[in-house]
Amino acid sequence: MRKLGRSSSHRKSMLKNMAADLLWYGRIETTYFRAKEVARYTEKLITLAVNTYEDKIEVTKTTTRDGNKVEIKVINDGGRKLAARRHLMANLADLQEQQKDKESKSDFKARTKDINHPLIEKLFSEIGPKYAARKLEKGQGGGYTRVLKLGERRGDATEMAILELI
Repeated sequence: MRKLGRSSSHRKSMLKNMAADLLWYGRIETTYFRAKEVARYTEKLITLAVNTYEDKIEVTKTTTRDGNKVEIKVINDGGRKLAARRHLMANLADLQEQQKDKESKSDFKARTKDINHPLIEKLFSEIGPKYAARKLEKGQGGGYTRVLKLGERRGDATEMAILELI
């Protein structure tokens, strides 16, 4: 792992934040060497989501409503997915859902009522299935990111790059 001119705590924090931004927005612009490190870091997290997104357990819970026993079917995370979820929560910055333009506050609250960690949910509900289908189609895992060189930055001539999800 490159040190990137940072202390270890600063470097880990920077990688967490940049990986979270990449997963949330789909592409980021940064220096070339940072992009290469974030790509390595993000690939491992996406692979974890791809391998565990289907692990679900259906549980029947019995509750009492108005004196009647009611059975409710609930879908919980399986052991592997729960461990993966906790690992992802520890290794990604917690981004929150933003209110859309011209969306009322009540609509925003209704839309985000049941979602505590939207980035983690996006990984398991959108990104994981997308790349799992790609893995089956192409017969290969990995290769989820692309680094495109932009040229040198004006001022300090640092090589810039765009890092994006494929």
